[in-house]
Amino acid sequence: MQAYRFALDVTPGQERALWTHAGAARLAYNWSLARVKAVLDQRAAERSYGVDEADLTPAAGWTLPALRRAWNAAKNDVAPWWSKCSKEAYNTGLDALARALKNWADSRAGRRAGRPVGFPRFKSRRRSTPTMRFTTGAIRVESDRKHVVLPRLGRLKTHESTRKLARRLDAGTARILSATVRRDGGRWHVSFCVELDRTERVPARPHTTIGVDVGVKHLAGLSTGELVPNPRHLDTTARRMRRRARRMSRRVGPDRRTGSCPSKRWEAARRQVARAHARVANLRRDGLHKLTTRLAREYGTIVVEDLNVAGMLRNRWLARHIADAGFAELRRQLAYKAGWNAGRLVVADRWYPSSKTCSGCGAVKTKLALSERTYTCTTCGLTLDRDLNAARNLAALACEVIDARSGRESQNGRGADRKTRPRGPVAVKRQPGTAASAGQTGTVPPQDGTADHVPFRHHERLRCG
Repeated sequence: MQAYRFALDVTPGQERALWTHAGAARLAYNWSLARVKAVLDQRAAERSYGVDEADLTPAAGWTLPALRRAWNAAKNDVAPWWSKCSKEAYNTGLDALARALKNWADSRAGRRAGRPVGFPRFKSRRRSTPTMRFTTGAIRVESDRKHVVLPRLGRLKTHESTRKLARRLDAGTARILSATVRRDGGRWHVSFCVELDRTERVPARPHTTIGVDVGVKHLAGLSTGELVPNPRHLDTTARRMRRRARRMSRRVGPDRRTGSCPSKRWEAARRQVARAHARVANLRRDGLHKLTTRLAREYGTIVVEDLNVAGMLRNRWLARHIADAGFAELRRQLAYKAGWNAGRLVVADRWYPSSKTCSGCGAVKTKLALSERTYTCTTCGLTLDRDLNAARNLAALACEVIDARSGRESQNGRGADRKTRPRGPVAVKRQPGTAASAGQTGTVPPQDGTADHVPFRHHERLRCG
């Protein structure tokens, strides 16, 4: 499954039709949400009066088929003009509400992991993103590779060529499943969800492992010694964005208290601010795609960290820079691109001390300040860049570690499954007569039963591609 996204160059009439379809989706969503909410409030009020469960108001189903039946029964009264829009527009709003209610119910019942999900809220015309999804009807890419056809909207011109998708469709290696139209950054885009017959690929260096350590000073430090610079797109355009935001704040905007509408000048200033933010997002996405594509096509194994980005964003001094780097997007792209190129993505544990561990001898520092950009080992005297040291430690996680005493292999000799220990070198824990356990650290009890420490040092040999 893959998505192809193209910008559209629509005429004024086509843009009005797109806004109408987006409004139809929002109307179906808000009407169905009001109906479900009214039934829930009525049942809660009846329970407070002591009414038995059997005598309560019948519950309103919130699955997609139930919402469709309720909408079809009331659409002539709610929206007499419903026939002017495609049925897929209304289905878009109903499907979004069905998924939102299911996520809320699963979160309350403990069946959904992650943060608690609140009850769905009504969609506003100004704050919600205009979008609609088409799953049936005439959905195709024209042979001139400059136009697409969508149900009820007709033939729409694209801003760029659709040759990448058209070639696969002509060869019979792709099939369009759905099309989603969305307004983003002051421009309409269409995204095709396509089922592909992907050819098998092999990385240029399939037996080579690379560690990727992301950061703020450098976007990524690679174990090969390369330090990818951080472009800092948000900082580069911050002055322009502040100037446009001040210009918009000086103009007459919408006021909920008085119900006044915004001025034309405010609308024009708001579009300029939206375009500035969209440009930053596009530049960031383009840089991450180029980096991840290069890594996935060249190396067979890529090792990254499982970072607590939400916790890192609590640092008010670095939150904006961390958000601008896009750590989560980098890992997400590496995950699926490694699969496309027959590679492997290894994710180190969150508590693995990649920056505190010496890549030469394995000694672990108890504390390492963020301001220390050069790592200096007090045990072996190794001195190198902090990000490069962390990247080398990440690359070592995917290597086979061979114990010099037993000659047996362990898939993880760096202890990547627990917090940083207050002692120096990392050690391998194993039982007498057994192989070293993967990812365990500690002591090695000798055969005579006395305590002994076997540090992860030069008595272990790394065998890495």
